[in-house]
Amino acid sequence: MQIERVELGGIPLTVYTLNTAIVGSGAAGLNAADRLHALGQRDIAIVTEGVTKGTSRNTGSDKQTYYKLTLAGGGQDSVRQMAETLAGGGAMHGDIALVEAALSAQCFYHLVDIGVPFPHDTYGQYVGYKTDHDPRQRATSAGPLTSKFMTERLLEQVQAKNIPIYAGYQVIKVLTDPQQRFCVGLLALNLERLEDPAQRYALFNCTNVVYATGGPAGLYAASVYPESQVGATGLALEAGAKGCNLTESQYGIASIKFRWNLSGTYQQVLPRYVSTDAEGGDEREFLTEYFASPGQMLDAIFLKGYQWPFDPRKVANQGSSLIDLLVYNETVLRGRRVFLDYTHNSNWASRHGKLGFDLLGPEGCQYLKRSGALFGRPIDRLAHMNQPAIELYRDHGIDLASDYLEVAVCAQHNNGGLGANIWWESNLGHFFPVGEVNGSHGVYRPGGSALNSGQVGSTRAAQYIAACCQRDPLPVRSVVEMTRDQIGEALGVEREVLRPKVSGVSPEDVLGQLQQLTTRVGGHIRSLSGAKEGAKWAEHCVKSLEARIAISQISQLPSVHHLRDLLITQYVYLTAIANYIEAGGGSRGSYLVQDPSGELPQPTLPESFRCSLDAGKLDRMVQEVFFTWSGCRCSWVDARPIPQDDGWFESVWNQFRRGQVVGAVK
Repeated sequence: MQIERVELGGIPLTVYTLNTAIVGSGAAGLNAADRLHALGQRDIAIVTEGVTKGTSRNTGSDKQTYYKLTLAGGGQDSVRQMAETLAGGGAMHGDIALVEAALSAQCFYHLVDIGVPFPHDTYGQYVGYKTDHDPRQRATSAGPLTSKFMTERLLEQVQAKNIPIYAGYQVIKVLTDPQQRFCVGLLALNLERLEDPAQRYALFNCTNVVYATGGPAGLYAASVYPESQVGATGLALEAGAKGCNLTESQYGIASIKFRWNLSGTYQQVLPRYVSTDAEGGDEREFLTEYFASPGQMLDAIFLKGYQWPFDPRKVANQGSSLIDLLVYNETVLRGRRVFLDYTHNSNWASRHGKLGFDLLGPEGCQYLKRSGALFGRPIDRLAHMNQPAIELYRDHGIDLASDYLEVAVCAQHNNGGLGANIWWESNLGHFFPVGEVNGSHGVYRPGGSALNSGQVGSTRAAQYIAACCQRDPLPVRSVVEMTRDQIGEALGVEREVLRPKVSGVSPEDVLGQLQQLTTRVGGHIRSLSGAKEGAKWAEHCVKSLEARIAISQISQLPSVHHLRDLLITQYVYLTAIANYIEAGGGSRGSYLVQDPSGELPQPTLPESFRCSLDAGKLDRMVQEVFFTWSGCRCSWVDARPIPQDDGWFESVWNQFRRGQVVGAVK
């Protein structure tokens, strides 16, 4: 790496010249750095706003899942069968599914080798269990903090190899050639030196960028993403990277004081659902208004553990996802608050103060019986089955043995994102989106497949860079001249927002409006009119941002750039949602599309929940979106099939020996 100083329009820039910059320090970014180093590319660095700020470091669930090929027992499985499961969820390219399946065992065992404590039996078998949308027992877990363990062990690898980490740097521009054919670097704010104009901006001049920035967490008011996670998808879209399946996100019930998914045991111990008015009074067991019997209510709560993401297919016949709609109805439409109560059993389902376990269906009753948990209150059952789940909340100031747990239906994961090929390279050359920012997941993904995808994608990007992208970066003067207008535009934001305005608004005010709007029209309840209204608002805001926003101190500048990125992201995402509905798309994945001519899932629900399930018209299609300042261009392409190959060893061996495998097909 070389470090030098240049000036552009009188503004000094510190320039770091290197082969590959990795943006983000979550599990995917750290793995990319570790793999690149192992493959011989040492001219690399990680650029991050904060080493411990990402989603994979700060999120989890009751039993956070990692999805991989079956590695225990006598059950049949194969790479192709796993690929068929991944692609079978709809809107996923088959060749990417095949890669994710093929490398799942390699990436899993790499994590095992560096110390992630996945459980195995006496014989060394890494046993598994079934997760959602999984026909086999491919799932495994190291507990509620699986992804945190992954980042901790991967960070140890990075530090042991002395890979440079530039912490406290916020990327504010992805730099490209004038035709947006390939990436040439990044412009960043030095968050630790904002007060010093001579050190405020940094330019990373590099041959390759691995973009591991996570999902667009900052879009939502109701969110289970950690508050430290914002995302940077808009910067890549602005630079010409295509969006892929941006309509597909996951939503589910989560706690909001401490953001955490309430799946698995948190539901299977059958907590009591209550709502109150805004002040905490007028407590009601509101589920009783909608379920035909206590047993059906208990079954739906129990299944919410297995079927945590909202799914419109699981609403009818008093299914588990009806609960998500009822929570939304209470919190958003009625303006009340909803809590899970682990200190009492449901009054409706109890006799003489004891829960009627015989009201449960066979699945729930058998599960609790085998777990030895047919007794007591929800907190007693949770302590018996999963004490760490209680300790997790206690560590964050919430005692489930005495406190009600406030919840909402929250954004949790983006299945869509930036498009890329089977080496995780974007249409923007030398730009590799990996992890959640990569839109490879399709509509219905097995639980835990995102963790596998992040490890596979970052491994593939590293393999491709090490084999095919070793050229030196362009000379600094050439890059500065090539990107002069792009850098000047980003630097001009500071000048414009610091200029006094008669009626300027703060970035925090606009961000609050943005998040409330996305949750209302781009969350799990959607409509064509709402998406169009939201996209129009975002387009107006981002185009007038510098004229409207006013800040009084330089410490607010990072918030302005985050807001700009999120407005671009919101505009493109809501445009994609409107395009999906106009193309005939209905309720699927983890969202309900309002349809006045559809069916009402529950007769007592408001008319706004009337919808039609998607008929599968677009299941074998992938939506692609390109952003320009004159509008978005949406198109639909056929999902590529799973490649057919006879796998003849001699042929593959010869290709491999000749170096004809990596990069041969994109």
